[in-house]
Amino acid sequence: MTENTAARKRSDVRPPGLNADEPTTLLTFLDYLREAVIGKTADLSDEDARRPGVASGTSLLWLVRHLTAVELNWFLWAYRGDDVEPWDDDAPSPGGETVAESVAAYRAAIARANEVAAAAAGDLDRPGVRSLRPNAEAPSMRWLLVHMIEETGRHAGHADIIREQLDGAIGR
Repeated sequence: MTENTAARKRSDVRPPGLNADEPTTLLTFLDYLREAVIGKTADLSDEDARRPGVASGTSLLWLVRHLTAVELNWFLWAYRGDDVEPWDDDAPSPGGETVAESVAAYRAAIARANEVAAAAAGDLDRPGVRSLRPNAEAPSMRWLLVHMIEETGRHAGHADIIREQLDGAIGR
């Protein structure tokens, strides 16, 4: 660890320790991962947050924007069946978008998704209205929560690497 990295080490927030029912446990772990992604944008300039960290063009703002769309698509469009067009989860980040705007949109999507999940907590096996995957049956809330833990966890790892490449910041 370089001196620069040592100065930028964030405290390591451990996964939640709880013994609760399944819906609470799943949502708690998902929220933990969501906050890990958001935490990677802390104290970062808008310009740095837009800077791609890998050859594919992925940036921290793109990850936040992607996860925002994924939350809305799975929970609102697919599970609840809202009559809207699905959000484009692969769109590039607009040039003028700020970290604050991106994080606020993500937090709003999380709040909406958590409302849908809370309404279904009594029956995690109940399928939603439709699937984002062609020719697939609508997933249950259990599947959706596990999938979102996987999706968000994978992208939290990407965010770890991109942030470390940007300024050496490490930790959750």
